[in-house]
Amino acid sequence: MIVIIIAMMDNKKIEKISKALSDVSRIAILQQFKKKHDGVYCAEFNDMLDLTQPSVSHHLKQLVDADLLIPEKEGRNLKYSLNQKVLDEYIASLNNLKV
Repeated sequence: MIVIIIAMMDNKKIEKISKALSDVSRIAILQQFKKKHDGVYCAEFNDMLDLTQPSVSHHLKQLVDADLLIPEKEGRNLKYSLNQKVLDEYIASLNNLKV
């Protein structure tokens, strides 16, 4: 039997992630990671979403600031990957609110 222990987040962290997820564009960005597990380049988001480049950059920054995305610089490009650990902790913390 394998037991996985997930640390609970503090309330401030839960609030920050919840605010980051309170926008449909940011949720759409996160949904792209179901299709591309190896990461997504910034330019790809511009093609996937009907948003201007500054809007995409703003949404990506919000998700990075909430620790939901991990940016990696590859040459002149930025590649983003989903921070699965933080997302799992967030979901576990929300599940912990159930009665």
